[in-house]
Amino acid sequence: MPETTNQPTIEDVVRFHGHCCPGLALGFRVATLALERLRGSRADDEELVAVVENDSCAVDAIQVVTGCTFGKGNFLYHPYGKHVYTFYQRATGEGIRIAEDYRGFEEDPGFGVLRQRVSSGKATSEEQADFHAKMHAKTEAILAAPAEEFLTITPARHPMPAHARIEPSERCTDCQETVMVSHLVEVHGKKLCQECAAGAAARPPHWLQDRRR
Repeated sequence: MPETTNQPTIEDVVRFHGHCCPGLALGFRVATLALERLRGSRADDEELVAVVENDSCAVDAIQVVTGCTFGKGNFLYHPYGKHVYTFYQRATGEGIRIAEDYRGFEEDPGFGVLRQRVSSGKATSEEQADFHAKMHAKTEAILAAPAEEFLTITPARHPMPAHARIEPSERCTDCQETVMVSHLVEVHGKKLCQECAAGAAARPPHWLQDRRR
């Protein structure tokens, strides 16, 4: 896969995400490093695969920079809550795992209170200015810091995920909305979407209801 100099910039990532913050900067560093180590460029299709273990601001940057997206099926979310990101290049079979360990505001004991005041709308104009200044400084520090100071790169721990596939759909017996076949759940002999199944599982089957009348 040839390298390209036409990769998205941090400004592109900010435009997509809506604002600049330390989490977005971390995702940008992770994604650009992944492309560098895999000697790749932004994926037009499924050339790259990204597996993320959190749903933080960082994952928006990873989607923009790598071209791995939910819609293409080459962006997979595992809800482990860890700041860990794994990338694969299909052409070479290579995979890398990047763990982030950036020390954010741990050394600033008052930052948590400041963030809470800002998010609750109770912060004064001075507190808001202080908060945004600290966020900006941390963002700039992340973008400038040597990668080896806060990113650990190791080989991928798991085999490369299979290619995305287009699944047939069927209608849920109850709501009649179409559902991917792999997501249908059989309850009391009916094929249901997961939402309807959650309600149906709490109800006895119709033959048992009839006996109770």
